[in-house]
Amino acid sequence: MGMSRAAIRYAKAILETAVASGKANQVNEDMKSIVSAVSSSADLHEFLSSPIIASDLKMNALTEVFASVQTETQSLFRLLQENKRFEILPAVAAQFNVLFDQMNGVETATVTTAIPMDADLEAKVLAKVATISDKKITIKNIVDPAIIGGFILRIGDKQYNASVANRLQELKREFSN
Repeated sequence: MGMSRAAIRYAKAILETAVASGKANQVNEDMKSIVSAVSSSADLHEFLSSPIIASDLKMNALTEVFASVQTETQSLFRLLQENKRFEILPAVAAQFNVLFDQMNGVETATVTTAIPMDADLEAKVLAKVATISDKKITIKNIVDPAIIGGFILRIGDKQYNASVANRLQELKREFSN
């Protein structure tokens, strides 16, 4: 899901509104639920992206599905309806979460492993991350069997590759020289 400039602008505007009304935490939870609902339902994603479906229908569906959201989130729905931009709602919600985390000094570390991380490995990774970054870190785990073993840690623009696949690649380069 690429971040469009429009999605970033909408996200910044909604964040400013939410901060001004003192509801930034609640709106962040709304945005998380939107991201999770759209990513877990291909039908909902297709529905929002479809140029054939009228924006009134999309608005009615969103107010039904997300009935308990904050007024700031509802105003985002209305704004997207006016501008006929419902297809960028998932990107706006995801970008809002990123901006909210940045505002609160929280950074996301992406850890790619060959198998899902257990609590023990997650604690070790958090300890390693604490030596690299002074911000509060949340971990997002991506499972990729192609790395064979070990892990790849990415924080912002820094990457630490301790995967078996990377080590094998280094050995291959050494032997070919």
